[in-house]
Amino acid sequence: MAAGSLLEAGLARVLFYPTLLYTVLRGTVPGRARRDWYNRIDRTVLLGALPLRSMTRRLVEDEDVRAVITMNEEYETRFLCNSAQEWRQVGVEQLRLSTIDMTGIPTLANLQKGVQFALKYRSLGRSVYVHCKAGRSRSATMVAAYLIQVHSWSPEEAVRAIATIRPHIHIRQGQFEILREFHKEITAEAAKKEAVSPVTDMEHVD
Repeated sequence: MAAGSLLEAGLARVLFYPTLLYTVLRGTVPGRARRDWYNRIDRTVLLGALPLRSMTRRLVEDEDVRAVITMNEEYETRFLCNSAQEWRQVGVEQLRLSTIDMTGIPTLANLQKGVQFALKYRSLGRSVYVHCKAGRSRSATMVAAYLIQVHSWSPEEAVRAIATIRPHIHIRQGQFEILREFHKEITAEAAKKEAVSPVTDMEHVD
């Protein structure tokens, strides 16, 4: 890992608990300053902050969550959240796609992996909880990629759609860039399928 990345990772560790406390406080203050711990984005995806152990029954029974996409590094969830084994015990599959807090950008490969994971549960009619620490940046980037895939939206359209439901999301420039790369891949795949389908149709013409 480069020196700059090591410094970013170290800073994220130092600031983890203070910033988590801030997230907790913003979830308890009254009025317009309050931030919901999580929000349902569509019939499949919920976007939120850390799924604390105390939330397990609510997520599983009330929200029908059967899958969790964890964008955190392992140290962020070690003491506060269910392990993969604990999730399995309540019928939930966890996918961890570790991304550094505060400055991290999900890789294109991880966006693709996360979206396919969410689509699997969409096809089953079950819910997926996508989270990072505060549900604002890393996880919001993943949810934007999911919406790009499902609706063929641009990154800007996807982020706007999320922001109408969860206004305090914060997608950084580097995260927008990886979303544009993801969108480019999706668009290229769609164009390739369109180019192949007429030939396939012609093969069935007598």
